[in-house]
Amino acid sequence: MLKPSQPVGNDNALEDAIAAVATAMADASRVKMLCALMDGRAWTATELGAVADIASSTASAHLARLVKGHLITCLSQGRHRYYRLAGQDIATLIESMMGVSWKRVDGIQTRTPLRLRHARTCYDHLAGEVAVSLYDALIAGGWLEADGAALTTNGVAHFRHLGIALNPTSRRKACCACLDWSERRFHLGGDAGAALLLHCEHKGWLARTPGFREVTITASGRLALKNLFNVDA
Repeated sequence: MLKPSQPVGNDNALEDAIAAVATAMADASRVKMLCALMDGRAWTATELGAVADIASSTASAHLARLVKGHLITCLSQGRHRYYRLAGQDIATLIESMMGVSWKRVDGIQTRTPLRLRHARTCYDHLAGEVAVSLYDALIAGGWLEADGAALTTNGVAHFRHLGIALNPTSRRKACCACLDWSERRFHLGGDAGAALLLHCEHKGWLARTPGFREVTITASGRLALKNLFNVDA
């Protein structure tokens, strides 16, 4: 007679972990805070409380819950404490959830701020219509592999020529096709996407709106994107 195998560890560990993440996010105020942190910056509890329209004491409790759930991290600098997303994987999760949620709200497209759809940050890379057009241009120009998983040799050379600094020792993906929740098409993510956004910002081709994900393409940026990538921004 066969003996039943002995249980090893927790057979429901994965399910329990998923439930814990969902529980940590299952509050409108905490979701507002997470969405605010999608601009890639570190925010104080006071700032995040204002975004969520809740009292500071309530904000602190919510932030502690998000830290415990490993969705955000807390950084201390002098007397101040700052909060930011725990990493690119968390940003990707939130962006994906935005896309799924977007489909379940009737008429939401008509209320979407046009400037936010045009250009915004997706944690540490560019998103929106401009980013999608830029991704398509990189594919068409042979700078990017067809699946968006890597820059081609030609693409690496062009990035180097433009002065876009890539990190060869980064632990994150060098490149990835990130699904844009408003456009339902891909934009450039990974280390290459982050480097491209940083380069555009340093060149003055775009300007961020403080405290928001919205990005404004400047006149010099429109000219550069047209000349370099044939993208009409």
